[in-house]
Amino acid sequence: MTEPMGLTTAADTKGRLPSWDRKWFDAEVETKWMERHRAAVITAAALTPIFCCFLLWGFRDSVRITDTTAATAALVLVLIVVAAAATGDRVAGIVAALSAGAGFDVFLTQPYLRLTIHDPNDVEVTVLLVLVGVAVTEIALWGRRQQARASRRTGYLDGVLGTSSIIALRDSSPETLVSHVANQIVKVLDIDECRFIRGPGPGPQDVSIDHDGEVTRRGHLVNVEREGLPIDELIHLVVRQGDLVHGQFVLTSATRVVHPSDVQLRVAALLADQVGAALTPAG
Repeated sequence: MTEPMGLTTAADTKGRLPSWDRKWFDAEVETKWMERHRAAVITAAALTPIFCCFLLWGFRDSVRITDTTAATAALVLVLIVVAAAATGDRVAGIVAALSAGAGFDVFLTQPYLRLTIHDPNDVEVTVLLVLVGVAVTEIALWGRRQQARASRRTGYLDGVLGTSSIIALRDSSPETLVSHVANQIVKVLDIDECRFIRGPGPGPQDVSIDHDGEVTRRGHLVNVEREGLPIDELIHLVVRQGDLVHGQFVLTSATRVVHPSDVQLRVAALLADQVGAALTPAG
């Protein structure tokens, strides 16, 4: 039985992670930090607007609350909502918007300390504050999604270029190159594991990713966007150069259903093609 090649993360000559790995590492650290502190972030988003309104209410005798100061307070509250939305958590942003509206109503509109508004203008400001807060939250999240998408595309390009550099320099062993690419495929597709096995490619009944990034299962195309990658079968990505098959990357995605885009699948196929070119002896 052919033994799979090992999986180790490639590092540059100075012992640091490549830029492709550093970007993923930074993103994972940020995501994990948010997951661990999500309750604290939401709590802060709920309490900060109310605390701000309470402070302004405490100075109501020295600073007379007029339409101008109320509008200024509303702008300050919008800034707090923006800060909550910037965390990337929609719940935190919406909670901050609702808290800002409630705090403005209770502390900055008459009658004070009651969730009641008599002045139609104050009603309008409160409603607009909540609506603007929710809108700003959605805009901030849209911006973060666009930034994340651009970062992922840049990361994919860095990964392909980094692999090309390893191949061009010819200063790494085939095992190091294969391990490096396997690691990139795991990150690109967000799967559990990837290992390289020498030998023939997948059979007609196997789940496989072709040269164009299309996924087939028992000869039928899989709609990965809707169904995700199969979790009950191994996924095969052949490594070849022309008609010469060197082996295959065997992918495992068993712990959760992932929905990689067509771009991610094509990048994985391109990485496998680079390995095929590197393993082919120069003619």
